[in-house]
Amino acid sequence: MIDAYNFLLHDIGLRYGDSVVVACSGGPDSMALLSLFCDIKKEIDIEVVCAHVNHNVRRESESEKIFVERFCRDHNIVFEYMKIEDYGDDNFESEARTRRYNYFGEIVKKHNSKFLFTAHHGDDLMETILMRIVRGSTLRGYSGFSMIVDKGSYKIVRPLIHLTKDEIVSYNKKNNIKFVIDKTNLDDVHTRNRYRKYVLPFLKKEDLRVHDKFYKFSKTLLEYNDYIDSQVKKNIKKVYSQNVLLIDKFLELDHVICMKIIYKFLEDFYQDDLMLITDRHAELIYNMICSKKSNLSIHLPNGIKAVKSYNNFMLIYEAIDESDYDIEISEYVNLPNGRNIQRLKRTTITDNSVIRLSSDDVLLPLRVRTRKNGDKIYLKGMIGSKKVKDIFIDSKIPVNLRDSWPVVVDSNNTIVWIPDLKKSKFDRQKGEKCDIILRYY
Repeated sequence: MIDAYNFLLHDIGLRYGDSVVVACSGGPDSMALLSLFCDIKKEIDIEVVCAHVNHNVRRESESEKIFVERFCRDHNIVFEYMKIEDYGDDNFESEARTRRYNYFGEIVKKHNSKFLFTAHHGDDLMETILMRIVRGSTLRGYSGFSMIVDKGSYKIVRPLIHLTKDEIVSYNKKNNIKFVIDKTNLDDVHTRNRYRKYVLPFLKKEDLRVHDKFYKFSKTLLEYNDYIDSQVKKNIKKVYSQNVLLIDKFLELDHVICMKIIYKFLEDFYQDDLMLITDRHAELIYNMICSKKSNLSIHLPNGIKAVKSYNNFMLIYEAIDESDYDIEISEYVNLPNGRNIQRLKRTTITDNSVIRLSSDDVLLPLRVRTRKNGDKIYLKGMIGSKKVKDIFIDSKIPVNLRDSWPVVVDSNNTIVWIPDLKKSKFDRQKGEKCDIILRYY
């Protein structure tokens, strides 16, 4: 913690009279950071602003707000607060992060601050890198996050990145710094929690300072990414004009530059929602561009469509037609009919709202689309196939709902599931080996 203190006091460029914004949830990490600024405030006369966000999803949120507010009052810190009243239909984690950082940006501007400080630490960086390696990401995505991010009018700084969670908790105990505990951080339902509870302890047994190795890995990736970016800048104007990619000139470039240009497209479109995109999406786009077919399109998450038309390629925002859609299934899909398909790690549900599949039986990626003429499904427990049309009739599905009803297929266009109605022969029983669980709700 001494290194973080010296870094903040001497290296970051703080000056007398500066205003700094500290994002604080009330947890052990952010309270340690906020307390650190209380000490720095005694050294140089700066204004410390605490920005607290109530995500409004747990009962404890109100009491946590009161806890942080009281600390700020006792230590002469400006307290800024936002409560998220409701959420849209997008991925919750992504939407919450976007709204949180938009709010932080507003508070930075309000107080004319040059810095936003967050309490991300070494364990957070390890978890992020590991999750993105397993899920697939861009080169920049694999690096996790940077210690300092230049946002133009201000910088995001993460001064605790060289510390572990245990070191922060020990610092809190030693200095009698109180904090609140979010019990959902102990729940195995969340992916990050499983990495935190089971993977990180194993790595730390191998090397107590393993987080330093991850930080070095992150910096190395960012350096390579910056170099490739410089090459992309030299070439992109030759192949990209008015939001349209010129395919013939694009394909003259080295493959690594081509892929980086595609990632740049995706990063520009998705920005803070980049976690919805995997390397599989970039590969699909590249294969589409290289295809001999003149006109192709694929649907990407969040209503974005990749379109190839002769020598042109572009990404466009598209309002999905409820009666005619075809969307790749990643972790979560919000369907035009207002329902959702989500990929789960585990569930006890066995009815037709859930299907269990093995990637040994189906060709990934899976897609969800509307029905087509002649659609047939090989039903579980039945010899031969049955027309989807007859299933709708037998299930007494109203005619006006049939055209928008979701049908899940694999990349061979084989129907594997009609959510809420029928499962295919590819469904695995509860307890059988499966690596794909989908829920419709």
